[in-house]
Amino acid sequence: MFYDLFCRLCQEKGVSPTRATIEIGLSRTIGTKWKKTGATPQGDTLQKIADYFGVSVDYLLGNEEKPASQEADELLKDELVAFYGEVKNDLDQDDIDDLKTFMRMKAEIKKNRREKK
Repeated sequence: MFYDLFCRLCQEKGVSPTRATIEIGLSRTIGTKWKKTGATPQGDTLQKIADYFGVSVDYLLGNEEKPASQEADELLKDELVAFYGEVKNDLDQDDIDDLKTFMRMKAEIKKNRREKK
């Protein structure tokens, strides 16, 4: 069930389901709906959730065993090595999560600027 996976991802990220829905930009009660009805979000909502947790939509839908974010984290480390040398070995998961958060924030700022034009 989607809600169980959502709760597990929240736990791994260290946030409550309600906090996660607010940070994603969804209704604070949507988690309760998923839990009570067994519903799975669709479209843009599903993508927002995937982006927030750094996983693929396929992972959220149960079509993938391993979150794509683990592979993406290694690619991000490799890209950093290309630019900054051997920093890869000095980065822990918190550092990678911070970098991904920064990139999401930067993308959101850019999107907002485009919409204002």
